[in-house]
Amino acid sequence: MNRLNRSIWGALAAGLTWIAVGCGTPGAPQPPSLNLPEPVANLAAVRTGNQVSLTWTMPRRNTDKLLLKGNIPVRLCREEGHGTCLPAGELTLAAAARGTFTDQLPTALAAGSARPLTYFVELKNSRNRSAGLSNAAVVLAGAAPDPVAGLTAEPHKDGIVLRWSPEQLPERQAGTEGNAIRLRRKLVTAAPQAKSKPQSGPLAAPAEPLERNLLVESGSRGEVGRALDKEIHFGQTYEYRAQRILRIRAGEQVLELAGAFSAPIRIDARDTFPPAVPTGLAAIATEAEAGAAAQAGPRTEKGAAIDLSWQPDGDGNLAGYIVYRREGEEPWARISPSQPLPVPAFRDSHVLPGHTYRYAITAVSEGNYESARSIETEETVPVRE
Repeated sequence: MNRLNRSIWGALAAGLTWIAVGCGTPGAPQPPSLNLPEPVANLAAVRTGNQVSLTWTMPRRNTDKLLLKGNIPVRLCREEGHGTCLPAGELTLAAAARGTFTDQLPTALAAGSARPLTYFVELKNSRNRSAGLSNAAVVLAGAAPDPVAGLTAEPHKDGIVLRWSPEQLPERQAGTEGNAIRLRRKLVTAAPQAKSKPQSGPLAAPAEPLERNLLVESGSRGEVGRALDKEIHFGQTYEYRAQRILRIRAGEQVLELAGAFSAPIRIDARDTFPPAVPTGLAAIATEAEAGAAAQAGPRTEKGAAIDLSWQPDGDGNLAGYIVYRREGEEPWARISPSQPLPVPAFRDSHVLPGHTYRYAITAVSEGNYESARSIETEETVPVRE
């Protein structure tokens, strides 16, 4: 190998050695983390009366995906229209904590017509720097609807009747979607299971929710002032509160402006109402079966009977039926067993040929409340030759 070749090969070897050594050295130093908390992404706001309740979840990591440590300064602000986001409050929270804040609206924001009001949360690092504002949470500024007055409740056969002092609605402003009354019901006591429904298995009655809302829409002429809550169970105690709601469309959203809740009222849902009066009672004289005739005692050679039938009662609290009979103007006498009949039919085998009998039926609830007697019917037992 001549001198030139040796020089070339030497230079290549030196270069390879430098590359091999360079691969093992550390890279350029990275800048230190700014420790900027990730922006809040789930801010929510609800206005009730003149207070706005804000909720959110604090992040676990900063923008460099490193775990946050210590307390984090939190700044809240509100923006009306497209103006400046003015301070609403400050606090400090730990990473991953649940954030809550209640903003008492200033007088100017709690008056006038309904209009959008936007809230933001901003998280700071130790140098008072942030990675930006949270998502926007929008409520309505403006005068809240008046509180509901005169709320009362009373039991009814079909549920709980609620009444309040209706309010004449003001002229609608632009963008108004409608007005309503929200009735919030709270279950105070646990309900006993209905006797007709099992307490376990696939046919078990579903558990009643602890809280439930009933929305009553207002008509064009104002509030109705009355509602019927059918989704109740007798034997329970309920608590009701009411609030007025104004709905305004803001862009693609429909926002609610709710007034303060009324004072709670409590009611025991007791079933003191008898079932509906049975209808469709019919009586047909027939020859009794041998067994029935023997039980009734000797009447005729083959025995006789009068078969009664009527329309079934669809009341969910029905315990059964009672059958009454009389001859002529004699007093009514109960002829069915001591326990209410479970089906809408009965055979009266204690009859005599040539006699005319008059019948009436009542329905009985599980609370042992009896309906009025049905329209009576009569039938004559034929005399066999």
